[in-house]
Amino acid sequence: MNASIDIQIHPLTTLEHFERCVVLQIEVWGYSDGDVIPRRVFIVAQRIGGQVIGAFDGDTLVGFAMSLPGYRDGKPYLHSHMLAVLPQYRNAGIGRRLKLAQRDDAIARGFHLMEWTFDPLEIRNAHLNVARLGVIVRRYQPDFYGPSSSPLQGGLPTDRLYAEWWLRSDRVASILRGEAQPIEVIERVTVPHTIYQWKQDAHQRSLAQALQSSNREALESAFRRGLAVIGYERDPQGNGSFLLGHLE
Repeated sequence: MNASIDIQIHPLTTLEHFERCVVLQIEVWGYSDGDVIPRRVFIVAQRIGGQVIGAFDGDTLVGFAMSLPGYRDGKPYLHSHMLAVLPQYRNAGIGRRLKLAQRDDAIARGFHLMEWTFDPLEIRNAHLNVARLGVIVRRYQPDFYGPSSSPLQGGLPTDRLYAEWWLRSDRVASILRGEAQPIEVIERVTVPHTIYQWKQDAHQRSLAQALQSSNREALESAFRRGLAVIGYERDPQGNGSFLLGHLE
């Protein structure tokens, strides 16, 4: 994508925009009808205190973020259920801008916490969430959604990590300012960059399944022992590593 294109971020409120969000899901993930979130859910999210925020190139909606209000342990929070950006607009910071718009809106309405789930095998997304947004992770859910129709899942179980984004914390504020965070790394869990090839190649899919299983065991074990994901690194080859340590 041409980095000079002026992308505008603002809330979505019209039926036309919500219909476009439905189409975007198919364009981004290749979902079948059974996995697509319908227009009505976007309407409900926008009207009951959630968020539907869009990214526009001119009049064209090229990405969106949708969240729903949640409640746990006696406290309200926002669950960011979906973020989509068209493939030709990726690597231009649009996903991060949508997340920051969600944060600004959430803080303005009195929220302290946003959560979402993400695939532990998706290196770029994990790096955005942990290293650039400042989320922490201390929960793992195997096969969160059950079978997925998206070809990007490669037929693997839909394992997910829970991102906790403590919106007003000093840690998040300093990471958003681009300040390095000194952390004591106790364990690492690595995802090789070849995971994408393994998932899409039927002859190598067993390698992806084995990695998913071993990393699941490593992360669940770390969480049971009180560790949390507090950092994420990518090496020059594109491999990603979860950095586990103790929360301050």
